[in-house]
Formats: sequence, C-alpha cells, structure tokens
Amino acid sequence: MTSLDPNIRKRLLDAAGPGGATEDPAEIAPHLSEWRGRWHGRATLMLQPSSTEAVANIVRVCHETGTALVSQGGNTGLVGGQIPTQGEVLLSLQRMNRIRAISTEDNFLIAEAGAILADVQRAADGAERLFPLSLAAEGSCTIGGNVSTNAGGVGVLRYGMSRDLVLGLEVVLADGRVLDLMRGLRKDNTGYDVKQLFIGAEGTLGIITAAMLKLSPKPASYSTAIIALSDVEVAVELLNRLQDATGGLVTAFEIISRPALDLVLRHVPGTSDPMPAHAGWIILVETSNSTSFDATSALEEALAHAVEDGLVADAVFAKNARDRSALWRIRETVPEAQKRDGASLSHDVAVLPSRIAAFIAAADVAVRKVFAPARPIVFGHIGDGNLHFAVRAAPGEDANLLAARDSVELAINNVVQDFGGSYSAEHGLGLAKNKAAALYKSAAEIDTMRALKAALDPKNILNPGKLLPD
Repeated sequence: MTSLDPNIRKRLLDAAGPGGATEDPAEIAPHLSEWRGRWHGRATLMLQPSSTEAVANIVRVCHETGTALVSQGGNTGLVGGQIPTQGEVLLSLQRMNRIRAISTEDNFLIAEAGAILADVQRAADGAERLFPLSLAAEGSCTIGGNVSTNAGGVGVLRYGMSRDLVLGLEVVLADGRVLDLMRGLRKDNTGYDVKQLFIGAEGTLGIITAAMLKLSPKPASYSTAIIALSDVEVAVELLNRLQDATGGLVTAFEIISRPALDLVLRHVPGTSDPMPAHAGWIILVETSNSTSFDATSALEEALAHAVEDGLVADAVFAKNARDRSALWRIRETVPEAQKRDGASLSHDVAVLPSRIAAFIAAADVAVRKVFAPARPIVFGHIGDGNLHFAVRAAPGEDANLLAARDSVELAINNVVQDFGGSYSAEHGLGLAKNKAAALYKSAAEIDTMRALKAALDPKNILNPGKLLPD
C-alpha cells in the first residue's frame, strides 16, 4: 500500500475525534508485532476512537476513499489476523472499553469491543453471575477480538465457543452504517441470524463495536483434580464416566503430554510437578458446582473405580483455591514455556474426541517423516476434540525446524484432513492458515465465503488478505 494521501489522513484524524489518533512510531510499534513474533506489520497511522459513532465516521471515510483498514483489540491473536502487513490504517478499539449494561433478570452483559475479557468476567462476578469464556490471554485480550475470532478456551465443553455466548452485536459495516443486532432474544426466527456472520469473520465483514453476552449462574464452588492417565486412549472413556458421575457438570477436561509438562517445569518459576512418579499423560479436570450439589465426592468415587479398572494411575485433588490456581497455572503456561524453550511450530486442530489418540499417533509419524528431529508437544481441550499439536526440535535444530515449517504444517494438516478434522479449531485463519483453505475447503464453500465478502465489503477495505485464500 502506498503512503496515505494527506487529504485522506486529515479526514481520518477528524473522524477519530480528539485524542483518537497517533502517528508516533513508538506508540504504534507494539501493535505491529504479534506474540509469537512471526509477523511484523507496518502502519504510519493508528486510530483510537472512543465511540461507535467515531468508528462509523472512520469507516465511512475509508469506504469513500478505498482506504484499507485493519481493526485490532488486545493484539493477542496467534495467526496474524490483527497485523497490518500492507501498510493499512490501524484501528485500535482499546479505548472503547466500557461495560454498558448488566441485567441479572435477563442474564446478559453488554460490553464494548475494547473491554478486557478479565474485566468482563469481574463485572459478571460482581453481579453474582458468570461469564464463562476463559483463556490464558484473558488479562489482555478483548471482547471484540474474542468474538471476531470465535475464541474457545477451557470452558467450551460446558458453555460452548464465543459463538454460543453472544446474544447480540453492534457492528459497523464496510460502508460506515451501524448494524444494531442487540435484541438479545433467545428465540428469534425472523430470517437470517445475521450476527453469526461476523462471529469468527476476523474483521473482514464488519467491525464489531459492542456485544451482548450471555451470563450463566455463578458456580458455588469448583472441584479440580489432576489425573495420571494409564494411556491417552482411555481419556475419552474417562471423560464420559466423569460426566455420568457428575450429571454433566464437567467444565474442563484438559490433556497435557509429559513433554509439555516438562517444559513448564523447566521454564516457568513457581511451578511444581503434581505427578512426579508418572511419566505419561495427565488430565486436568474441573467441575463447576451448584449450591445444591458438590461434585467432589462423585468425582472421587468415579476416579477410584477408574483406578480399579486400570484407566487411571493416580489422582490428586486441589484442596483449596491456592491449589486450584497452581494446577491451572501448569496448563495455562504451556505456550509461554514453549516460547521460552526455543523455536516451535504450533498447530491448533480438532478431530472427533474418539479419534484423538489415533490422530496423535498418526501426526507424530507424519511429522517425523518430513523432519526427523521433531519432538511433538501436545496439550489441549480433549472434551471438544481441540488439540494444540506443537513441534519442537532436538537441540541445535531450531533453524532447520523453522526452515521445514511448510512441510511440517502440510504433513499435520493432511493428517487432520484424513481424520475429518479442522486445521483451525479456535485460533482462526488470519495470515497463518488462509492459504490452507484453498487446499482443504471445497470450491463451493470458498465461493460462498467470497460472495459474502463481496456483498458486505465490495471494496475489500476491511482486513484485506486475511481469512480468505488469495
């Protein structure tokens, strides 16, 4: 993209309003690199509007002048979808961070796009409700980014993806019109559910400025345990047993391979091994308990039977909130430990839960065929079939691993395809996986996506080059 026309620049500055823009390279720089350091963007102007009206005015100018725009929330995305790689104007929504309303009668919360997820969780908690979306980046990721990428996290098993937690949206369309979809009705069969188009669209169809979010009853307590599995193949059977025993109260069922746990112990201060005598897979399981039923006893009994039947080698329960926090810290810091350990290639995939063990074995073989020094690091949300299949290299092989990125990714994605799975389960496509769509999506599906893009953003000004294959 060429440098910004001075007249367009002035119009955008006026549209953003007082304090709504910066051209300071030092202020813009943190917004141009993503967490893994894979993509580095360029932008000379960052707009920081504080209202939906200002966003609409900005987008209207961009539409009239054909100026490309990339919207960004907390910049925690892992596939580069939020990075302006072609010199586009950067639109940061972080100043739009208000909680507009909370209703305990209708169980919803309205948050602006720039609201931090942890702040939304706290606001719900203060109203004796739960907003159940939870992920490692919740202290910095924003609601707009969560919804735009259809974020998942650790509570999908019980509460669903972001898509399941959105009752309504406010969206600025590519021509600057504001689409108000904030009715919040659980039942509304009056035609297309238009809000769903923008959830997971990564800012390519419209810019989400606010969301009406579904709240749930606040759990009275949690039951949390770490489990030593006899083998990864029994994980799904164990999950079903625990769901039966607790009446479906299992909120999280997270699997961690021993190599992933070892990375955490090596690189994250303050962590300790919950299963020092166990060299295999472990599970972090948690239930959210109501006031009328504490699942701890049911979990203990079900796990005792699982030990007797050879599914489980051992289990340790969190005795208090401190223990619970320590167990979750192990799971949530795996990506951080992975980053500190050196170069790695991360893959966010999904298969049917019943096929997870077979997938892991097949993917391991496929990766080692194209890169023999590969060391898979596997963890993820086994209850919904979503695995984070990362690949590390043997010592001294980091550069060779990065050079083999394309062949490693192709090998893993081909196995995913063979298993009828998804090559992107919750992180989205962005720049990392948009080309994969051409390989694995049908022509009819891609044509439909292109038709939606053409209809809603005919000038291709919203996040160009992302999500859709070239």
